[in-house]
Amino acid sequence: MNILKTEENNMHIGLLTGGGDAPGLNAVIRGITVRGKMRGHKITGFLRGWKGAIENDAVELDLNMVRDIHMEGGTILLSSRTNPFKLENGFEGIRKTCKDMRLDCLIAIGGEDTLGVASRLNGEGLPVIGIPKTIDNDLSATDCTFGFDTAINYVMKALDMLHTTARSHERIIVVEIMGRHAGWLALHAGMAGGAHVILIPEQEFNTDEVCDLLKKRYSEGNRYAIVAVAEGAIDPKLQRHVMHSAEKDAFGHVQLGTGIGIGEVLKNEIADRTDLETRHVVLGHVQRGGSPTAFDRVLGTRLGVKAVEMAEQGMFGKMAALHGTELVAVELEKAVGTLKTVPVEQYDAAKLFFG
Repeated sequence: MNILKTEENNMHIGLLTGGGDAPGLNAVIRGITVRGKMRGHKITGFLRGWKGAIENDAVELDLNMVRDIHMEGGTILLSSRTNPFKLENGFEGIRKTCKDMRLDCLIAIGGEDTLGVASRLNGEGLPVIGIPKTIDNDLSATDCTFGFDTAINYVMKALDMLHTTARSHERIIVVEIMGRHAGWLALHAGMAGGAHVILIPEQEFNTDEVCDLLKKRYSEGNRYAIVAVAEGAIDPKLQRHVMHSAEKDAFGHVQLGTGIGIGEVLKNEIADRTDLETRHVVLGHVQRGGSPTAFDRVLGTRLGVKAVEMAEQGMFGKMAALHGTELVAVELEKAVGTLKTVPVEQYDAAKLFFG
């Protein structure tokens, strides 16, 4: 479908936010609404992600509703992890909603799961455009996702504060950071926050080697340490001790952050093997909350504006992506086919500062 709309032939654009919330979502909503309304388009926001699209639970957006929301975290449209293809008549419900509302385009704002659904819907003939969102920064085909910068800065500040208490009590503090399959958040925040060891999912680690490094650090008179570990980091010999909930979400992901995580397991192992006082901190959901940074506010706004421009040009089945400093349209399939993981070269650079 190749629709070119003009001010005389205005569009009805729907949008939704799916998956975990990320700082900058409201900036995207504002960008879409302001750009769309200035062009005379009707803008409808579906509530709670794909759930709202299935059930036709929506609200028409206007300029007053989005005024200054770019400064706020979260999403005014709410979110859910609904997978339409796991629900009876889920896809049919979305198709009916789009038809009943006479939508010309549906903009899906989300991560791998949300955009994976968007890609499938586009393959079924629905005019869909994607906007990448995840604090994990693990979506392919874009250099950076909004929410990542805010999360990095939060974790960095947490590590800064933990340095002072770790140093005062001559302790090791293991800090568990979000990152199921990709270690971008742990790596960047760990480097910025001066972590003495950083462990990520892309590189299996050996706890004995970690302990040797920490003992060496203490022997040299540096009697405290910060260990930054992504929640998905793996020491194969410790995996039997890591216990997560057996429940999975609608997209088949194990529910990390429940049960006994790698942070607690690693803390116990370090204490036992080194006889050094060790504590652990799980930063949890606060990493994705709060007010977005200037970078995420601007990036989110630009992505929202770009998505409306793409809709006007009939660029469906594509995603607005950041390449360098420019926004470009890329195929949705390229964004969700493979996760973007930390290259070994970047991790090797971080390892220069371990200890």
